[in-house]
Amino acid sequence: MTEIAWVEGTQDTSALVQIKGIREGLLVTVGDGAWDDIHRALLQHLDQQAGFLRGARLALDVGNHILKAADLGQLSKEFADRQLTLWAVLSSSPTTERSAQSFGLATRLGGRPRIERGVAPLDTALHGGESAVLVRRTLRSGFSLEHAGHVVIIGDVNPGAQVVASGNVVVWGRLRGLVHAGAEGDEKAVVCALDLSPTQLRIAGQIALAPKRRGKPQPEMARIINGQVVAEPWVPKREKL
Repeated sequence: MTEIAWVEGTQDTSALVQIKGIREGLLVTVGDGAWDDIHRALLQHLDQQAGFLRGARLALDVGNHILKAADLGQLSKEFADRQLTLWAVLSSSPTTERSAQSFGLATRLGGRPRIERGVAPLDTALHGGESAVLVRRTLRSGFSLEHAGHVVIIGDVNPGAQVVASGNVVVWGRLRGLVHAGAEGDEKAVVCALDLSPTQLRIAGQIALAPKRRGKPQPEMARIINGQVVAEPWVPKREKL
C-alpha cells in the first residue's frame, strides 16, 4: 500500500482572498483549497485590513466550498467581532446556498442571478436503489459535481475540476482534479480510479495529496485505514461459480 501524503504548508493570504468594491458594499472572494486554510487566511486578511474595512457590509463569494449553517453562523459572529456585517454569501454549491438562506443571508447581488463561476451543467442519469449519479463525460477545469450519494464517472476528471459526494466516488478514467468522498462524515467511503493522481483527495475529514507516481498507472482505491488515507491496488472481487 502507498500512503498518500498529507496537505501541509501555508499560502500568501492575498492569493487566497480578494476584496473589491461593489454597489452594495464590498465583495470578498476566496480561492480554492481546504476550507480550514481558507477560513484562517480570510480572518487574517480581514485583520490586516481592519482600519480600511471597519463598519463595512460584506458579501462573501466562497465558490465551490460547502458550508453549513453553523459554519456561516460562526463566520457572521467573527465578522461582527471585527465590526463587519456579513449580509450575503455567493456560492456554486447548492448546499452552501441553502445554508445561507436558512441563516437569513442573501445569495444574490442586486437581484441578479447568483454568480456561476464558470460551472457548467452536467448530463446525468439517476439509477434506482441506493442513491447514485452516473456521468458519461470528462470533467474539465471549472466543472463542479456535487451529489448526496455515490458518484460514478465514465471519463477523466481533469485538474481544476471538482467532485463532491456523500458516498463513494468511482472514476473509470484518470482522476487528476479535486475529489471529496464521504463529504457528510462517512469514513467508510472510498475513491477508486484507473489512474489515481488527484490534486487533492478528501475522505470525510481527512485531506491528502497523491504521492509522485512510480511506474505505470494502475487502478487504485483510496480509503481511511487507522486514521490515515492510503491507496492500494483496486482489484474487483470475483464471484465464485
